[in-house]
Amino acid sequence: MVEQRRPLLSLTVEVCPVAELPPGHVKIVYAGLVGVGVYNCAGKLYAIEDRCSHDDGPLAEGDWEPELCVAICPRHGARFDITTGSALTLPAFEPVETFPVRIEDGWVKVDVPTA
Repeated sequence: MVEQRRPLLSLTVEVCPVAELPPGHVKIVYAGLVGVGVYNCAGKLYAIEDRCSHDDGPLAEGDWEPELCVAICPRHGARFDITTGSALTLPAFEPVETFPVRIEDGWVKVDVPTA
């Protein structure tokens, strides 16, 4: 799990119990209208916006490579580093947003900025 500061104005989303997100799995949750993909890459949890920066495709519905922590857009194959949100291949060149993830009382939680 990457240590990130919680945004000052944020919505905390309870994703699932920790046991329901084992390594190699992903969950999709929503914070208002913002879709978030929560990924378990080799035991570390990461959350990115579930939206390809190229054409708004749903990243978490596509394939991903857990061993590399890479999400692949199902529409045009753009690849994103789940740990940083960076676009790795064209046609995407803009990063996607990342969100802080934490485990609290046995639950995976994500903080999504509201402002």
